[in-house]
Parts: sequence; structure tokens; C-alpha cells
Amino acid sequence: MLEKLHGLNVTFGSPSGSDLIPPGACKSLNSSVIYANNEVDLAEVDIYGFDYDYTLAQYSNALNTLIYNTARDFLVEHFKYPEEIKTYDYLPNFAVRGLHYDIQKGLLMKIDAFHYIQPGTVYRGLTPLPDEEVLDLYGGTFHVPLQQDSGFYGKGPKVKQFMDIFSIPEMTLMAVANDFFITNDIEYDPVHLFKDVSEAIGMVHIKGYMYKWIMQDLVALPSDSQQAAVLKKVFFSGSRDKGMRHMVGENWRDFFDVVIVQADKPHFFTDCIKPFRRLDGNGDLRWEKITSLEKGQIYKQGNLFDFLRLTGWRGSKVLYFGDHLYSDLADLMLRHGWRTAAIVPELEHETKVVSAHRYAVNLTWLQALTGLMERLQIHRDAESRDVFVEWQKEREELRVMTKNLFNPQFGSIFRTLHNPTYFSRRLNRFSDIYMASLSCLLNYDLSYTFYPRRTPLQHEAPLWMDQLCTGCMKTPHLEDMANIR
Repeated sequence: MLEKLHGLNVTFGSPSGSDLIPPGACKSLNSSVIYANNEVDLAEVDIYGFDYDYTLAQYSNALNTLIYNTARDFLVEHFKYPEEIKTYDYLPNFAVRGLHYDIQKGLLMKIDAFHYIQPGTVYRGLTPLPDEEVLDLYGGTFHVPLQQDSGFYGKGPKVKQFMDIFSIPEMTLMAVANDFFITNDIEYDPVHLFKDVSEAIGMVHIKGYMYKWIMQDLVALPSDSQQAAVLKKVFFSGSRDKGMRHMVGENWRDFFDVVIVQADKPHFFTDCIKPFRRLDGNGDLRWEKITSLEKGQIYKQGNLFDFLRLTGWRGSKVLYFGDHLYSDLADLMLRHGWRTAAIVPELEHETKVVSAHRYAVNLTWLQALTGLMERLQIHRDAESRDVFVEWQKEREELRVMTKNLFNPQFGSIFRTLHNPTYFSRRLNRFSDIYMASLSCLLNYDLSYTFYPRRTPLQHEAPLWMDQLCTGCMKTPHLEDMANIR
């Protein structure tokens, strides 16, 4: 029996091995689908709210390069870092969203939903650390204690989680700065480096460089009609002004009942101090007391408590879209009971990988091999132990191969080796529904109900018939898109 099983292990690498993929397995996921963590009936939604950056506005890849280059130059010119750091160009495929950074150790890593570091995903600078060294640094375990891990908004005393898309150039610059000092054998304090890089990135945003780039057309915004189509659908059943005119049209304010800029999230949701101020047609601040929020006007700052008092918009009749799980969605769901929708652009790439034949073959054999190991481990004879060790080695190789299909350094943003990532856990906690882009909403009627798939728990048997993943289904109202637009 062992020889036959072992023979399967040897011959699986041949082309015929792909025949082991179950016949009912999904072969093509649809990245235009909206996925549900919680049941949401759009017929019950009266108010739709939208974040701007990476929700209404999707920027070109040039933005990350510009943020990185400008912050890198700040390190040299403002913080007096060595000029040689400017020789490091931006690495667009190095980091992924949702990673954690150990501030004191200067390590970038991926952590799962149970606070365990995924082996093989810990980087000091641009170099991966051996698992043995990671274990030594963390006291013989891959576990990061709760008191050291990131807090509610991803900012812990020793570990920070990088949750938004804007953080990708920051993580890359952090890795590059560490790498420079390590490769040149220069002593440095990782804590001060973290603070300097964070401040340099912050200066890019505070000084308004990003919106200057948009005004100068250095960063492309999509000019198609999808944003306008979404706004028309849900509402007819400065630099942001230019961006909205570019994406939606000159009359973009007509789509919104209330427009708020510089809200300072997440403090907008938790503080009750900053009052609303109205901006005039030139973008200058007016100082009269705000007693109502009027359509066609633009307001600055404010707080959610005054917003709720002035609008009366409360509870599950509001659906808010945002890309940042913490600053956009968490408080709205947990404190105020709003429905929340997460925009996750990475879904487009991840669904392509999951739909690939190579991924299906790797995952099928990985699952089969794990099941064989589970059964074989009860046998204690020498031959069984040798086969088990060989299978264990092959399983680790398959895990690495599967990870690399997403990102060679850190893998999928949704999964570690077998568990959901910390990012995935927060996505499930703080969003009722999630999608690759706002335009996915065009594929659904506004009376549509999103039902989460019932997936079996570890102690349950899949007795129900409907086990199709959401992504296997055709979007129900795709044929209506031409009429909507």
C-alpha cells in the first residue's frame, strides 16, 4: 500500500496528473462579482456613501512610483540620509497590502488570522530571513503576542499593519532603507528609521504632492463612464474637483447630497470636536455656523456625530464604500451599524491566479498529499516514517510554489499557508460585502440580495447541495450594463 501511494507521488508530476482535479472544480472565477460576508438586501439601502481615494478614484501605477521617489528624496534632503539611497528604484511587485512591520526589529512579514508569522515571508530589508533566525528572534515561536501586535487601527506599540494601498510604497521604502544600511554595514536604529520613513511618506501627503500630480496629469485617473454609471444608478432609482470632473463630468456634485473633504478619518468617526466648515466657490473657508448640510455645497472636516444629527442617516439603511478597512469601515460598522462595502482591487489579480490551471493542479495535490500524511502518521514503522518525511518535504515545496503564484515574497493577501491572513480576518470582520472595484455594482439590480455562502466548519460535513463559490456564478444583471450606461 505504501509503495502504491508513493508511486502516485512520483508520477503526479507528469501531465496526466492534472486529471486528478475534481470534475466539478471551478475553472474560471469572475472578478466582477460582489462577495458577501454578511447578508445584504440592497432594497433596504436608502443612502450610498463613498470614500474618494481608491474607491471613486482608482489611480494608475505611476502614483506609487511618484510617492516612493518623493519620500526617498525627502529622506536624503530633509533627514540627511546618505545620497546613495537614491540609487534604489521603486520595486512595484515587492510588497503586498496587509503586511505587518516589526518596528524594533526592522522586519516586514505576513501574519495570519491567529497571530502567527507565515514561514518564508519575513524580510529584513530586501532579503528573506531563514525560518531558524525568525524563531530565534521570537523566542522559539512564530507567534506574535497580542500585546505586541497591531492595535485596533493597525498601530501597535511594536508592530504596525500596513492596511491601505497607499502604504505599498511606504513598505518598499522601509525595506530599501533597511537594506542600504545592512548591505553597507552601517549601524542604525530601526525605530528611528521607521519614524523617519513614516514622516517622509507623511510629508508627501501633507504637502499635497499627490493632488499636484493629478492636476499636472502625471497620475492617470480612469476616464471611462463606469463611475458616472454607478452614481447615476444609485442616485436615479480643488484637486478632487478636477478628479471628479475628469471621471464623472462637470455636474458631478449633482450626484451627491453631501460632499465632505479633509474629514481626517478615522478621527471623523470617533471624535466630536471639529465642526463642519463650508468652502466657497474658490475653495476658501467660510466661518458661519453650519445648521444644515446642503446639496451642491462642499464641507470641510466635521465629525460623524454632527453629521448624523444634521442628516438623520442612521443604521443599516446606509451602505458606505471604502478601501481602508480601519479608517473607512470599522467604526461605521461597529459603532453606528452602517452597512459597509470594501473595495479590494487585488481581487482582480488573485482571481486570475486561482483560476489558473497550474494553481488548481498544485492545490489539488497539496490537499491530497495533506490527507495522505494525516492518515500515514499513525504508522510508526521505519518505512512509513521515511515516506512521511519525503511527503512532508514535497508538501512544503508545493506550499512555496502555490505562494509564489501570487507574489514571490509574500504570496496572497488573503491566505497564508492554510489559514486566512490577518488582512482577510479584518476584511471579513469589517465589511458586509467586498469587490474589486465600484463598477462591480453595475452588474446587480438595486433590489438584489447578497447571500454569503455557507461553508462547512471543521466539524461539519457539507450536507447541502449548493457548494458553488460566488465567483463561479455569472453576474446576474450583466446584460443590463449597456442600458445602464
